[in-house]
Amino acid sequence: MDLRSELLKSIWYAFTALDVEKSGKVSKSQLKVLSHNLYTVLCIPHDPAALEEHFRDDDDGPVSSQGYMPYLNKYILDKVVEGTFVKENVDELCWTLTAKKNYRPEGKCVLPGKDAFRLWCLFIFLSEDRYPLVMIPDEVEYLLKKLCMAMSVELNCVELEDFISQDSVQQNGFIVWAFLEMMNSGKLTRGIAKETISMAIEEVYREIVGDVLKEGYLWKKGQLRRNWTERWFTLRPSTLIYFTSEDRKDRKGNIQLDGNCCVEVLPDRDGKRCMFCLKTLTKTYELSASDTKQRQEWTTAIQTAIRLHVEGKTSLHKDLKLKRREQREQREKRREAKEQELQRLRALQEERERKMAELELLKEAQRQAQALLEQDEQRRRQQHEQLQQALEIQLKEAEEARASMQAEMALKEAEAERQRTRIKELEAMQQRLEEALQQEIKARQDEEAFRYAQARLLAEEEEKMKALMSLREEQEEYIQRAQREKQELKQEMESKSRALEEAQMQLEEVRANRHRVDQDVVAAQRKLRQASTNVKHWNVQMNRLMHPIGPGEKRPSVGGSFSSFRIPSQKDSGLRLRQKSDEQDEESKENMESRGGCESDKRFSTNGDMEIP
Repeated sequence: MDLRSELLKSIWYAFTALDVEKSGKVSKSQLKVLSHNLYTVLCIPHDPAALEEHFRDDDDGPVSSQGYMPYLNKYILDKVVEGTFVKENVDELCWTLTAKKNYRPEGKCVLPGKDAFRLWCLFIFLSEDRYPLVMIPDEVEYLLKKLCMAMSVELNCVELEDFISQDSVQQNGFIVWAFLEMMNSGKLTRGIAKETISMAIEEVYREIVGDVLKEGYLWKKGQLRRNWTERWFTLRPSTLIYFTSEDRKDRKGNIQLDGNCCVEVLPDRDGKRCMFCLKTLTKTYELSASDTKQRQEWTTAIQTAIRLHVEGKTSLHKDLKLKRREQREQREKRREAKEQELQRLRALQEERERKMAELELLKEAQRQAQALLEQDEQRRRQQHEQLQQALEIQLKEAEEARASMQAEMALKEAEAERQRTRIKELEAMQQRLEEALQQEIKARQDEEAFRYAQARLLAEEEEKMKALMSLREEQEEYIQRAQREKQELKQEMESKSRALEEAQMQLEEVRANRHRVDQDVVAAQRKLRQASTNVKHWNVQMNRLMHPIGPGEKRPSVGGSFSSFRIPSQKDSGLRLRQKSDEQDEESKENMESRGGCESDKRFSTNGDMEIP
């Protein structure tokens, strides 16, 4: 699996996380932000103006994964240079996007975010090269065994088998969220401290994803001062790096490994034990392990790293993953071959049993035919014996007659001659009877052949009758289905007729409401005309009151003296009349609004002389 494939797997999770509606498409603004972040974490120089131009909003709508792939390949993945960026930053970016949408842990046994991210990276590394990404149960078991080995515990195979036995897992394999849910459930890590689990996850993550073949403390002899110092060593397929401590912050040196390097075991000296040396073309590094087991593990790991570098392989676990996949494919091929062989053997066995059944039927028919032939032969023998007995009786009678008539031979020579003639005729008759018996035997055989042909014809006729009965059953089933459809159609027509009646009743009700509204409108018009008459009357009164009185003039009085009545001023009378007119106008408008209802926006006229809004 190359670097492009690893990056594509992480980016695929980020793309699917942006697909909120699960339609396979993402808006261009989100893809623009994703592309900008990928440029940043992959350390690829880019033109922001060109990015804006490519993902500008237009009428094309959102972009699918297939539509985004050409841009991703051409402008991002083709410009990626290995070693210029930190892949863990890319994984963290994609994990942040996908975890926000999909990772919602529940319960008490919840993994920390860093551990969930590392398990997600391990899942991507060990997943199959097809989308959507899944991990087969064999790889899950391999990963869990590595984690249990790091925690020095045994894997709980019962819980794992229960989870694998689910239908969705058996058919498609593990998805990453199901895998994280299984790890969060705590069933596989029951009784283990969270710190131990975190340390084991980090160790396996660095080993598989970080290509760390081995880590640990070793004593190293200095090149100049020749003193022994304890250092933290990290071995990868091409380098052996050592730091001051296990936090890996202060890097002290880097040893490049190639085909010219070798490892040798040294005898104990200078107060150091379990010593070995790493020889390169320019230097020899003397190292000391804590015990013999650690020395053996370190020498084996360094030899493995040198071998991988010589073979041109950059990762041990990638090579192991490919080998496991090849072994699974070989097992699958062998299993398929066995299944095909078993199917072929089953077919042969079925063919043999069928032929044996046919042979038994033939033997039974042969036995029945033999029994019939024996019965016919026995019947013919009985008839022949009866005929022979009759002939013997006749011969005895002839002999007795001959014996009694020997004395009269001379006298009855003619009679004897007739007897001999009769005997010859009887012998001819016997010969004809034997021929008739042979013909009867042949006729019986022909009759048996005809019976066998008739039985075959009867069997064929029975098969045809069965086919006819099946056709008749299908016809009856079709008739019943047609009757059911007819009944459903009738029910649907009844429901529609009921709905039509209800609609007619509603229409009548609407018409009655409309008639009432029309009556209300006529009443409102009548009141409006009355209000208009009152307004005209008050306008006349106001004009009369506002008419100025000249000097020496007197207003004609009606019905009494107004000497004590104070005539209001023109200003006061006008104000009162205006207030009263405004109140009447507001009252008439309120009546029209309350009676007009929803038809307040229409206009109507009364007698053609007034238009009321």
